[in-house]
Amino acid sequence: MSTPVIAVRGLKQHYYIGGGLFSKTRLLRAVDDIDFELHAGKTLAVVGESGCGKSTLARMVTMIEEPTAGDLILDGQPIMKEDWPRLRTSVQIVFQDPYGSLNPRQQIGNILQEPLLINQPDLTPATREERAREMLGLVGLRPEHFDRYPHMFSGGQRQRIAVGRALMLEPKVLVLDEPVSALDLSIQSAILNLLSDLQERLNLAYLFISHDLSVVRHVADNVIVMYLGRAVEKGPKHTIFNAPRHPYTKALLSATPHADPTKRTERIKLKGEMPSPLNAIDGCPFAPRCWKAEATCREILPPLSNGETLAACHYPISPNDA
Repeated sequence: MSTPVIAVRGLKQHYYIGGGLFSKTRLLRAVDDIDFELHAGKTLAVVGESGCGKSTLARMVTMIEEPTAGDLILDGQPIMKEDWPRLRTSVQIVFQDPYGSLNPRQQIGNILQEPLLINQPDLTPATREERAREMLGLVGLRPEHFDRYPHMFSGGQRQRIAVGRALMLEPKVLVLDEPVSALDLSIQSAILNLLSDLQERLNLAYLFISHDLSVVRHVADNVIVMYLGRAVEKGPKHTIFNAPRHPYTKALLSATPHADPTKRTERIKLKGEMPSPLNAIDGCPFAPRCWKAEATCREILPPLSNGETLAACHYPISPNDA
């Protein structure tokens, strides 16, 4: 196995909330002990409900936010805080909202050139413009778009611009934070195909953040399922989708619609809401909503078990149950 482009070891992000005159400070574990490896040309998808810590993980991997604990390793070398300015060019991010992430007062050509202006100031204006125009063609836009403003484009075109801006510094890793969730279904496939073509052409590693399992099934090689800041299941896409071992993963998959009307799946309806991350429990965080929970689940936090698929469950689903 080749050296991963980026590896994460024991990554944590904890926040202290409150602490006012009449309240005590409370600990929020937004991300708690995440491990993974990301290889060139491969896509790792991180899925889960809103509030599970997916976007917080994305901010740490892109070195926007300093983790509370854990290590980021790029090309086999640990990343120190003093290395962040130099290494941020290797990991870029595409945000969910393609309009909110673009400066409405800048022309598209200037938006594309800005990363070069900041990170490679020695480049001549002519070189920056040439590379920006080349990027327009690479992401499927036309030359006349260079002098236009973001409001003159559709949502799909704006997301192409955001992808182009992220690629201007020739990164090794692209973090895609819900890149198609704000787009119409008719446009989503075009953006996903663009990302697939760019990955094949540039040998990029993708960290794909999403709550849409139908999209993840299309793009991912490996999957991490998160719940309340922790990874509850990890493994290759085909085993996660065909033989889930954690009850939460099975519940998520049961809620995913199928294009085939003849294929019927029994919907698993979880009872109750996701617990507050401020109210940490001793056992499995999914136990209050799990139909398989026993007394052990409420007392002891399960570790990720061994195997092709890792599942943090005391009573994982067997192949016969799936």
